[in-house]
Amino acid sequence: MAEKRDYYDVLGIKKGASEADIKKAFRQQAKKYHPDVNSGDKSAEAKFKEVNEAYDVLSDSQKRARYDQFGHAGVDPSGFGAGSRGGGFGGAGVDFDLGDIFDSFFGGGGFGGRSSSRSRSAPQKGADLKFNLELSFEEAAFGVEKEIPIQRGEKCPVCDGSGAKPGTSPSTCSACNGTGQVHVRQNTPFGQFSSVKTCDACHGEGKIIANPCPSCGGSGKIRKSAKIKVKIPAGIDNGQSISLRGEGEQGPRGGAPGDLYVGVRVRKHPLFAREGVDVVCEMPITFAQAALGSEVEVPTLDGKVKYTIPEGTQTGTVFRLKSKGIPYLRGGGRGDQFVRTTIEVPRRLNERQKKLLRDFADLSGDDVHEQRKGFFDKMRQSFGNK
Repeated sequence: MAEKRDYYDVLGIKKGASEADIKKAFRQQAKKYHPDVNSGDKSAEAKFKEVNEAYDVLSDSQKRARYDQFGHAGVDPSGFGAGSRGGGFGGAGVDFDLGDIFDSFFGGGGFGGRSSSRSRSAPQKGADLKFNLELSFEEAAFGVEKEIPIQRGEKCPVCDGSGAKPGTSPSTCSACNGTGQVHVRQNTPFGQFSSVKTCDACHGEGKIIANPCPSCGGSGKIRKSAKIKVKIPAGIDNGQSISLRGEGEQGPRGGAPGDLYVGVRVRKHPLFAREGVDVVCEMPITFAQAALGSEVEVPTLDGKVKYTIPEGTQTGTVFRLKSKGIPYLRGGGRGDQFVRTTIEVPRRLNERQKKLLRDFADLSGDDVHEQRKGFFDKMRQSFGNK
């Protein structure tokens, strides 16, 4: 008995290949060796079985882990067949059929969708909805409860979602026997092939509604306005979103509703800027306050607080106010607030004020201006007495 080939070699991929790479490689190999393309070719038939077996193992994370560790001894090959993803020639463990295989030959026409006849008429999850919500800086920082208006499709209360007029019920489509799909045969250069397409009689629903509900027109859904309450957690940031399960569109054929995603946009604040969980604020102070020191009122998210500016404060000096920033999104504390000072130079002075400043300058010289004195000392050193 011939020794089994390495499954990665069978699919033509490396050992560290991603799930997407495995699926892509399988599709290529399955199309190449499918028995319907290679009619009567026993070699191609054997290779197709080998490709199915390799994909069944490598596409399953648990089987793949055992195979990587123990090789062929770590997986049970007897499971291929009825009930397994690689069984037979009709299914290959991935959602495509003959129409998918021959899309490249026929442009996808006439072979219908990829889902199985069972899934065609089965309940499906409804579409998700998105709502963009604008918040103030404070609302984002401390959290808030908002009521948002949305438009969505909901189950029709008159027919309870069946789409049929009360007192009547939908009937099973006789053309597809309720599957939503019909099998068709088509002659091609490769021979005659059987494929599946959406049933024209019921449009894939599997049921015929002879007497549509007057409220929803047979769709089973009606468009309604709704107001949804959403709790915005403290600390949420601009660009983040909140998901509300089951608040989206009603699912087709009685399926579960989709979800509602609330995207957050935070308005800019006139005083504060956010850096992670910290708040930054620029505060102008006077020359006198900077030189002599002063007690000032500093704005914070919690209101005004008193802070003592130390004597000799320079422009650009940053002070830290602990736990005055943004609350952590998952709780457990807050960031800090950083206050950056800027010394404001007055633009308009009266004559007395100007005289006092000139007197101050004459009395002070460069001795009280350490940075200025140091600058000119360096300049003299660089250029000499020129």
